[in-house]
Amino acid sequence: MRLLLIRHGQTPSNVSGSLDTRIPGPGLTALGQAQAEAIPATLADVPIDAIFASVQVRSQITAAPLAADRSLDVQVRAGIREISSGDYEMRSDRASVEEYLAVMVLWVDGDVEAQLPGGETAADMLARFDEVVAEAYSAGYSSVAMVSHGAAIRTWSGSRATNLSAEFIGENPLHNTGIVILEGTPETGWTALTYMGEAVGGAAVDDAAAGPAAETL
Repeated sequence: MRLLLIRHGQTPSNVSGSLDTRIPGPGLTALGQAQAEAIPATLADVPIDAIFASVQVRSQITAAPLAADRSLDVQVRAGIREISSGDYEMRSDRASVEEYLAVMVLWVDGDVEAQLPGGETAADMLARFDEVVAEAYSAGYSSVAMVSHGAAIRTWSGSRATNLSAEFIGENPLHNTGIVILEGTPETGWTALTYMGEAVGGAAVDDAAAGPAAETL
């Protein structure tokens, strides 16, 4: 199965640099909407059998133009939501952001004991994301788009793709509507085919204000 993991478009919290992992969370900025609307043309030649989005509304809004273009429903799943920032929710100070990103990288490096105060565990986060991927595979889809979140995509792809390392994940941002494409199965494992750190529409719809989940460590 081919898996396209698409980060949502820009939100007000991305602009302010806040660790916003609430449900349902904010919608998109005007730029975020433009980023979402650029996705169908960018993926025009890519077959897509199903589209999933998280329970956070920014991912659903981002998925909507692609779903309309392909005449597909958006299947909403809690398992691909953003990694909880726990007690650091809505903080934007450098120390909090760096600790959030550091935990993400530690998880990819195999340190599953690392955890933010009040946050979720690596085991729980990876299991819930795995469950949605397994559901898509079991349904027989050959190419699936999942609109998710920066830290969640970086962590899951870094943990599951055999050719991505913790160092790579820490050093390579994923901007709003950036896409990671993987190929494989839940049984055989995954290989990352592409990892893009800019918006799918290119410079015209990219912006440095992509929030903490797009930063390097």
